[in-house]
Amino acid sequence: MITETILTTTARLLSGASVRWVDSQPDTCQRVYFANHTSHLDVILVWSALPHDVRKLTRPAAAKDYWGKGRIRPYIAKVYNAMLIDRKEIKVHQSPVDIMIREIGRTYSVIIFPEGGRSSGETVGSFKSGLYYLAKKRPDLELIPVYIDNMNRILPRGEFLPVPLLSSVTFGPPMWLEAGETKVEFLARAREAVMNLRAREKDS
Repeated sequence: MITETILTTTARLLSGASVRWVDSQPDTCQRVYFANHTSHLDVILVWSALPHDVRKLTRPAAAKDYWGKGRIRPYIAKVYNAMLIDRKEIKVHQSPVDIMIREIGRTYSVIIFPEGGRSSGETVGSFKSGLYYLAKKRPDLELIPVYIDNMNRILPRGEFLPVPLLSSVTFGPPMWLEAGETKVEFLARAREAVMNLRAREKDS
């Protein structure tokens, strides 16, 4: 608990993150928070942006090849109750989506980054299919788009020490997979939802 508080506070201080909810509110119902991804700190930032009661029921999905290395990263991942996803060795019935569904059960929400890797931050990359299959297998989950602004400058790719700057986390309105909607259509709509939050952030 103490470590969690220290790390969360440190992340918020370094990023100066402001949190906005657009046409949605914090809730303890089961959700999938899907966000753009530009920094290794994104996992911590989105998680720490949630109210305490929501945070306790939310698990970030994190890359095992990064957060499973060394001693400090696995410890931090454990503090955040992250589920480590192996992106390289995918087995039958052990796909990342299967693992996430099993790990969240009927209790937890999950934070994912459907671009599949970090982008430059200049735009939002195309989404991988995991979000679609997650929505298809668990249609009861609310899908909440999240836009993280400026983290690509606070901890750019290849850097290890964050630069204190202002950032923001914006949560958008819930969405679901529509009846008859194809994978391509759904993923394009989900990406557009994040892009709309980005446009709103840039116009504010």
